[in-house]
Amino acid sequence: MNPILVDFPEKIETTRLYFRPCLPGDGKIVHEAIAVSRDSLKKWLPFAVKEETVEEVEAGIRASFAEFINRSDFRLHIYLKENHLFVGSIGLHRINWDIKKFEIGYWCDSRQIKNGYITEAAEALTAFCFEHFKANRVEIRCDEKNIDNRRIAERLGFPLEGILRNDSLATDNISLRSTCVYAKVKVDD
Repeated sequence: MNPILVDFPEKIETTRLYFRPCLPGDGKIVHEAIAVSRDSLKKWLPFAVKEETVEEVEAGIRASFAEFINRSDFRLHIYLKENHLFVGSIGLHRINWDIKKFEIGYWCDSRQIKNGYITEAAEALTAFCFEHFKANRVEIRCDEKNIDNRRIAERLGFPLEGILRNDSLATDNISLRSTCVYAKVKVDD
């Protein structure tokens, strides 16, 4: 199967949210969310360490949109249904189309945390992977010390398969971090 021929809906909806592919022009709202959330994000996410201009964020979004078109990565933006307020980002990364494996990654605008939005979006995206893409495996990976992200995976029923000890550099590019690997797999019929 050629992944570029895989269909993806214009948006995915949940009870309170919808998420859609990142699009050219999203740079300003994403830049603002990253700027106000930098302190909470930069500990875990490399993109939040360096302050970027609106143009740099926009360029990143356009590069992500190209990856979306190529079906090599799916970066999606999350919005509240009631007022179209930007909540954060969720996506499918490290995709392996041969075995239909996807990794879910996400971040939330710090002004929107503790509302369950990321859990709601991740639950819907997990179901989408299994239903739409016929996934065999969906992962959530996070830093062992990122308790909030670990709780999301656990709340969604993702079993912890293991912890990769000292497997990468932390966002400070000095200290080592360990990565928790949570995964749901297709249940054989």
